Amino acid sequence: MNTGTLALLSLLPIIAVGIFLVGLRWPASKAMPISYIVAILLALFVWQVPGATVAAASINGLVVAGTLLYIIFGAILLLNTLQESGGLKTIRQGFIDVSPDRRIQVIIIAWLFGAFIEGSAGFGTPAAVAVPLLVGLGFPAMAAVIAGMVIQSTPVSFGAVGTPMLVGVQSGLAADAGITDNFLALTTMVGGRAAILHAIVGTLIPLFVVALMTRFFGKNKSFSEGIKVWKFALFAAFAMTIPYVIVANVLGPEFPSMIGGLVGLAIVVPAAKKGFLMPPKEEHWDFEEQSKWDPSWTGKIEIKDIAHKSGKMSMFRAWTPYILVGLFLVMTRLTFLPLNEWLTSVNVTMANIFGTEITASFQPLYLPGTIFVVVSLITFAIHQMNVKSFKSALSQSGKTMIPASAALLFTVPMVQVFLNSGGGAAGFGSMPIELANGVAAVTGDLWPLFSSFVGGLGAFIAGSNTVSNMMFSLFQYDVGSQMGVDATWIVALQAVGGAAGNMICVHNVVAACAVVGLVGKEGDIIRKTIFPFLYYASFAGALGYSIVWTAEKGIFNVGTIIAAIITTIAVYIIATNKNRDPLADLQHKRKTV
Repeated sequence: MNTGTLALLSLLPIIAVGIFLVGLRWPASKAMPISYIVAILLALFVWQVPGATVAAASINGLVVAGTLLYIIFGAILLLNTLQESGGLKTIRQGFIDVSPDRRIQVIIIAWLFGAFIEGSAGFGTPAAVAVPLLVGLGFPAMAAVIAGMVIQSTPVSFGAVGTPMLVGVQSGLAADAGITDNFLALTTMVGGRAAILHAIVGTLIPLFVVALMTRFFGKNKSFSEGIKVWKFALFAAFAMTIPYVIVANVLGPEFPSMIGGLVGLAIVVPAAKKGFLMPPKEEHWDFEEQSKWDPSWTGKIEIKDIAHKSGKMSMFRAWTPYILVGLFLVMTRLTFLPLNEWLTSVNVTMANIFGTEITASFQPLYLPGTIFVVVSLITFAIHQMNVKSFKSALSQSGKTMIPASAALLFTVPMVQVFLNSGGGAAGFGSMPIELANGVAAVTGDLWPLFSSFVGGLGAFIAGSNTVSNMMFSLFQYDVGSQMGVDATWIVALQAVGGAAGNMICVHNVVAACAVVGLVGKEGDIIRKTIFPFLYYASFAGALGYSIVWTAEKGIFNVGTIIAAIITTIAVYIIATNKNRDPLADLQHKRKTV
């Protein structure tokens, strides 16, 4: 069977997702079983993978799904505990004191706080923390999920203290011992170059977040209202990305996102309080009152305006649970601290499932879900809650988590079957590798334009930048070497695309929806986040093409032209936005109709 045919067959599970989940807007609980069945049929009858391997991969997927559900439960429990204690009301008032403008709030919480949480824990944790916090502040659940997904791009390559680089890229490249005798140095170089690409492309991500929010959830359905805060959005972007790039190229891949997010918060929050680059008070933007919201925007989690039993709670006390989450995540992820070794030593393992090489394992004490549960218990004490309120939080959290299980129990096993499809009697590589082979065969010298999309496809399937990098880093390096260009830039494009793929990853979207009770709307979310993903992968690919081919093909090459077009469009939209009156435009359209 030729490369093109194998690539097309490998696409079928993804096409099923596109048709049923995104196109027909079926809930993930109905669409993902179809994709799972397609993957199984391909594995068994085309790739001729033994049934035991398919079953073992499915069992491994169920274990992973269980860990995700545990994280979801912990995140919801923390939100409900804060709501019942009255802490959420105090936090909400604190953000109003910084700025009542929802555009400013979403930048601070999703972009800056989310980057710090991503750098600390990774693996979708920012959505589990930032998304319910936004809902608690009065954002529509769907708006919160979209914001949480879009920011899972720039910081992701250095999430979980650099895991996508140190585990993903390094272990992927290390499969070929002939490349170098120092894979850590090579990985550090790739990380520095990925950070440069991220910083350039990610500059517009905060602006994307606010523009999508005002367009889809504002009264006037206007991109323009979001773009009006472009000065503050760019300021917040640079406050994070400049230290991020410096750290990646000076200290290595462990701390760029964590330090970038912290420095950004330290700069932006005080500046916002002083009104720096803030919109005038008369132009503050907010959602309409909730009674006028589209019912599809809201989840099953109802945010109640509960005050602390004393009538007032200090801001520090209210924020203590989130401070503890950040502190515990950092302390448990730093390998030189003894806590990390102790927590990871408790490992539940199912080795060689059904006699295969597939092993399922998880570390219950190390999971972010455990941190959320522990912090919820601490909150019960420090916020002086009564037992009845905490029981209410527990009950509500369980009821919210259950609907997500149906989707995840098919989504993650499908992923595992897809990834473990190599080694069958047919002699083909795994489906992801055959798919990448097909793309590489068609693109030739244009490969840099597509390498970030391959990385994104890997993350879309696997739900992880780390796994995408493990699958494709060596493949990307080999393609770059065969082309005769600097292969480290090609691997950097893989890492950047793999990070951007988190915006559209099905099981990340399912998890983010679950923490705010929005299960069943996954397709609607991906229909909106696909646009920032396409921007991210396209711009990164164009920059990468320009970098690797300029010496041979000159500065005016295809990549430079595409990058210049994207930049020009962005500058034009921002520059002309001040002349637009969205309300007048809307009224004019109505009159013409």
